[in-house]
Amino acid sequence: MLRRADELRKDVVVNLMQGEGEINRTHLLETEDFCGHGRLYAKHIIEPGNSIGFHKHEGEQEAYYILKGEALYSDNGNEIIIKAGDFTLCKSGEGHSIKNTGNEDLEFIGLIMKA
Repeated sequence: MLRRADELRKDVVVNLMQGEGEINRTHLLETEDFCGHGRLYAKHIIEPGNSIGFHKHEGEQEAYYILKGEALYSDNGNEIIIKAGDFTLCKSGEGHSIKNTGNEDLEFIGLIMKA
């Protein structure tokens, strides 16, 4: 299977998980591609000052791989600065949020899979 860049589904989500501003996503996989094992695999772009609000995952886990930029990441309420090359994992029963605190777009790959 091959999906060309212009074939990938793109969307813009406003105030994702009660965060601030817009999140631009390019979906790399669709729900049916997970064979029942996940629900999101997408590249996210967050402009400076925008965020995904704090939320918990139950029965699933979410990983972020940071491609570009800098962010304030909440790992169960413990706030830390993350940057390009860093990886986070929010396991089932845990919560997280992310906010672009840098001067450039924050870009990362997000993956949600069943726990």
